[in-house]
Formats: sequence, C-alpha cells, structure tokens
Amino acid sequence: MVELRDATPADLAAIAAIYNQSVVDSTASWDYEPWTAAQHADWYAYKVERGFPLLVAVDADQVVGYASYGEFHHKIGYDRTRELSIYLAEAARGKGVGTTLMRALIDHARADGVHVLVGGLSADNEASVRLHRKMGFVEVARMPQVGRKFDRWLDLVYMQLVL
Repeated sequence: MVELRDATPADLAAIAAIYNQSVVDSTASWDYEPWTAAQHADWYAYKVERGFPLLVAVDADQVVGYASYGEFHHKIGYDRTRELSIYLAEAARGKGVGTTLMRALIDHARADGVHVLVGGLSADNEASVRLHRKMGFVEVARMPQVGRKFDRWLDLVYMQLVL
C-alpha cells in the first residue's frame, strides 16, 4: 500500500532517479539532460523556501513517485494559480499512485487557497492527459509544435482545474 508524506532531503536521490528516467525515456519532461544532484538540491530548497508542497509516494520503503506545484508565472496577478508536476517510477505507473498523489495535491492546494491548478503536458503523454481528465481538469489550450525532443516536434497541452 502506498503511503504519502512530505519529501525530505533524504528522498532527493530517489526523486532524481524518477525524474531523470523521465528525461531519458519520455516526453513527460522536455529536458534533454538528466539533472545533477546539485540541481535537485537547489530545486528542493526553492520548494521549501517558498512553502510549496513536495509529496512523495512510498511503497515498501521506496519512493515510487512525487508531486508538487509551484508558481505558474512570476507576476503577482497569478498568485493564486499554481502549475503542478507529478512523476512516477516506471514500476508504479498504472497502479493508482498518480491518482493518489493528484488527490493529495488538489487537497493541499484547496487548503492553501489556490484558485486554479494548471498542468502543462506533452500531448503525446496519454497517461498524464487521462489522469488530469479523470481528476476534473479540462483542456484549455493546445500549442502545436512548441517543443522538440527525440528529433520530433511536440504539442503542449494546458489543462486546468478551477478549485
């Protein structure tokens, strides 16, 4: 059974492994190169400093996924809108871990006074698009060929949930 908790610095190696696998194998991230331990440490410190949630899903003492949100844009007018991210280890996909993390993130956002959650997804990431739809997100924009990875153009889909 998966347990959720706040991430700690001790989780950063597992979080990095999950993220970096997505960088190498998928269009879930449009980064080309895996992140270093220092990049993940800086990212974690920024989340903590800003008070943004960083939840991990743990199964049998192993981090199998994580979820967070942060600023949508850096202007004050967007201060109640947050952009979310969820990443899962390959072995955790299709087992409800993403749904569990998404529910917890939505609950956290509501308690934090967030008005809108936004997900920016690669249109070819069908599992993520399905998860967002299942959780009540609606597609509000589609930007054809704004990204490139694996020698092909990628469409960006924005999905949002008004809380």
